[in-house]
Amino acid sequence: MIDNVKAKLIYRHKAIFPDSSIMEMSIWMVPTPVKGSSHPYKYRLFWGRHGERIVGYDNERGKGDHCHLDGRERPYRFISVDMLISDFCSEIDRRISK
Repeated sequence: MIDNVKAKLIYRHKAIFPDSSIMEMSIWMVPTPVKGSSHPYKYRLFWGRHGERIVGYDNERGKGDHCHLDGRERPYRFISVDMLISDFCSEIDRRISK
């Protein structure tokens, strides 16, 4: 949940794939960075199947920018919204191509 009431949704997309996996992306612009991040965005990107997250990117308050790949959490270096979406989609493509 976003604590900042002046957050502005700038991007939202949801897709359901033939294999029953779900992709959801939500990105907000916030007036002040969330704790742990240095940019004006709050985001949550998710791809999973049957209730299991396979790929996720978010900047949960206090944790800062990070990603979840195959059950492991790793730091993520946020560069731009476009790069975030590209990195997320590349990780999904990598797993679909296996």
